Amino acid sequence: MKNQNPLKVFILEDDHWYGSMLQHHLSLNPDYDVKRFTSSKEFFSHLHEKPDVVTLDYSMPDMDGGEVLKKIKGVHPDIQVLIISGQDDVSTAITLLKNGAFEYIVKDEETKDRLWNSLLHLQQINGLRNEVEQLKEQVAQKHDFSKFIIGKSDPILKVFSLIEKASKTTITVSINGETGSGKEVVAKAIHYNSEKHKKPFVAVNVAAIPKDLLESELFGHEKGAFTGAVTRRIGKFEEANNGTLFLDEIAELDINLQAKLLRVLQEREVTRIGSNEVMPVNARIIVATHRNLLEEVKNKTFREDLYYRLIGLPISLPPLRDRGNDILVLSKHFMDLFCKDNNLPKKSLSQEAQQKLLTYAFPGNVRELKSVIELAVVMSDDESILQDHIAINTSAAVNDLLNKERSLKEYEIDIIQHYLDKYDKDVLLVAKKLDVGKSTIYRMIQAGELKTR
Repeated sequence: MKNQNPLKVFILEDDHWYGSMLQHHLSLNPDYDVKRFTSSKEFFSHLHEKPDVVTLDYSMPDMDGGEVLKKIKGVHPDIQVLIISGQDDVSTAITLLKNGAFEYIVKDEETKDRLWNSLLHLQQINGLRNEVEQLKEQVAQKHDFSKFIIGKSDPILKVFSLIEKASKTTITVSINGETGSGKEVVAKAIHYNSEKHKKPFVAVNVAAIPKDLLESELFGHEKGAFTGAVTRRIGKFEEANNGTLFLDEIAELDINLQAKLLRVLQEREVTRIGSNEVMPVNARIIVATHRNLLEEVKNKTFREDLYYRLIGLPISLPPLRDRGNDILVLSKHFMDLFCKDNNLPKKSLSQEAQQKLLTYAFPGNVRELKSVIELAVVMSDDESILQDHIAINTSAAVNDLLNKERSLKEYEIDIIQHYLDKYDKDVLLVAKKLDVGKSTIYRMIQAGELKTR
C-alpha cells in the first residue's frame, strides 16, 4: 500500500544514464516520491515544492555543488541534502558537511546501497519529527484555555480576554491571585496558545527553593564553582531559551537576587556561576504571586525597578468565592474526571450539596474544591452526592464575619466596598445587586467612606 505521506526525493544529476539509474533504484520503494532534474536552473524552478531530500551531483556544469547546497539551505534549511561525487576528496567532504550536507557519498559500486540506507535513515528521522510535532499540537490543544480553565462567570471571562491578548504578543505577564486559584494554569494557557507553544515551558517555584540554591537554579553553574558543584548545571533561563520561563511566588525572591534577575532581564544574557562566558537568552517571562507587589515595593522588600520591569500585562485571578455558579461548573468537571479516571459511574450533586458548596468561602480556592469533590465521590455510595458527603464547615465564614464587634454602619460599608471591588467599581450594578439606591453609594463615596480606586 502506498504511503499517504511519501518521502519526497529530488535527484539533481546531469548524467542522464546515472540519473535514470538512481531514479529507478529509489522508485522501487513505494514510500518514495522521486523526481529527477538535469540542470540547476530546472531544479530551482521546482524547489517551491519543498522536497524532503535532495541528492546532489557535486560536479554540475552550470553551478558548483557547494553553491547549490548553500542556496538550498538559504531558502529551505529543513531540506536534507546528500552529496554524490565522483571525487574522494576528504577536505571537500568536510567542508560540505559543515555547511549543512547530511552525507557525502562517493560514486562507486556501493553508491546505490549507501544512498538507499541513507534515505531509510532520513525517513525514520522524518517520521520521528512528525510524531514530535503531533505531540506538541496535542499539548497545545490540551491547554486551550477555553477548555482547560473551567468557568462561565464574568470575572473568569475577563481573565479569558486577557489571556487571549497576552497570547498574541511576548509581553511580560504578571499574575496575581490567592493560593490555589490557578496561576500556573493561566501561565500555561498563555504559553501554549502563543507562537512559542512548540518551545519549552519552564516553571520555577521561587518559594520552594532555598535562597542559597536559587541563583544556581536560575542561572546555572560550572563544575567546581562551589562545594558540591560536581558537574556543570544549565540554569532555568537557558533551559527556557526561546520559550517561556514562569517564576511562581516571585515576591519571595531574595532582595540580593532581585538585582541579578533585573540585570538578566535588561541585558537578556546570563553568566553561569563560576564562568566568564556570557550567553544570550530569549525567554518570555511570566511571574505570579499571591501578594500585592506594589505593597511589597512600599515595604522595601521588593525592588521598584524590578517591579516595573515585571508588571507588564497584569492579570488578577478572582478567588473562587467570587465566581458564583462556577463552583458548580467546576464541581461537575472534577466529578466527571475523577469518576472516569477511577472507572466509577457518573454522579450528580443533590440540591442540598450544591447549596452547601455555594455558601462556602473556599479559602483554598479551586485546589480545595477539587479535593472536596474527590472525597465526596469516594464517600458516596450511589449516584447522588449528598450534603453530608461535602466535608466543609459552612459556619466558618459566618463566624469570621461576626468575631469582631462592629456597628451596623461599619458592616454596611464593608459589604458595599466588597461588592464594589468585586464588580470593578460599577456603582449601578452594585446598587442593583444589593437593592440600595445608587445615590446612597455615591454619597458614601463622596464622604470618603468607600474607595473607588
